[in-house]
Amino acid sequence: MKDYTETRIQNQFGGFCTRVLKNEANRIHNEYARQREKEKSLDAVTPEELGEIAVMDRYFHADHIFYVFGDLVVVTGDLLAEAIGKLSERKRNIILLSYFLGLTDREISEHYHVARQSVSSQRARILKELHHHLQKEGFDWSDLQNH
Repeated sequence: MKDYTETRIQNQFGGFCTRVLKNEANRIHNEYARQREKEKSLDAVTPEELGEIAVMDRYFHADHIFYVFGDLVVVTGDLLAEAIGKLSERKRNIILLSYFLGLTDREISEHYHVARQSVSSQRARILKELHHHLQKEGFDWSDLQNH
């Protein structure tokens, strides 16, 4: 009698496990079917839709690299990089150290062993020179003033 009861319990448990596995397999199959209904082939995506969901990596695409006292400085934008590149090395370094690396006039003056006021006045003249060059190249300053 004991063998019959054990066999019956084992069979019931086996049947229960089989139903659980079948139900779970059906649930997974139905979930995949729902996902496929929502999915859209990349071939069927319009350029507008792709623009909403896509992210383009730049990886220094329009960036220009300058070196200042061993530090790497990345300048984005062809017009600005061209203007900075046309400056003498000293002028370029003062602008890059000040505006791209965030050094103070005092810190820059220590690099060049000059007075802080000298760096300040040089920086002001260099900015005027850059402004003139960018204006000559057609840079639209109103875009900056509207932001």
